[in-house]
Amino acid sequence: MKKIGLIDYGMGNIHSVKKAIEDLEQEVLLVNSKNQINDCKGLIIPGQGAFDPAIDNLIKTGLIDEVKSWIVKGNPFMGICLGLQLLFESSEEGFKEGLGIVKGKIKKIPPTINQRIPHIGWCNLIPTKEGILLKKDDQNNWVYFDHSYHAVPINESLISANVEYGKLKLTAIIEFDNLVACQFHPEKSGNKGEQILSRWLDHI
Repeated sequence: MKKIGLIDYGMGNIHSVKKAIEDLEQEVLLVNSKNQINDCKGLIIPGQGAFDPAIDNLIKTGLIDEVKSWIVKGNPFMGICLGLQLLFESSEEGFKEGLGIVKGKIKKIPPTINQRIPHIGWCNLIPTKEGILLKKDDQNNWVYFDHSYHAVPINESLISANVEYGKLKLTAIIEFDNLVACQFHPEKSGNKGEQILSRWLDHI
């Protein structure tokens, strides 16, 4: 039976994501070599940390081409937090090129009155369209964020949910084809996070 593959590249929250998926009665495979991808029905890139070290670590795994090919072929994929940011072309946090799957840039969250950076804590997602992870009429979408940089895709139609932070609207979820990516941590977001992960697993 094929499993949910977690790309194991030494960045952050992989074990909490693994436990969250296993709690939903799915088998998880920690992927750190090319041949393991054939045993997967869905791939996740989790992550906490900085952009450049994450790209360096991904390069060391030798999995970048396989991950790109997986996504381009329309196979089920999820990026979480830093895993969303790595999909972009570049980041103001560093100097390395991103995976370039999503056209656009990761930018520093600009200072705003009475809001601290990093953006840490619980915020309510605002759906912008019907998606895999959220329905347009979903209410009480409180999830947990921890980030200092935010995603700015060139094609704003890829955004399926935003989050308000002061006077700013930040990208919270990106979806297209079989790719979903969230800036927040569903594995740390209680019942709503569990629902979001379950919807993705049901979709694949």
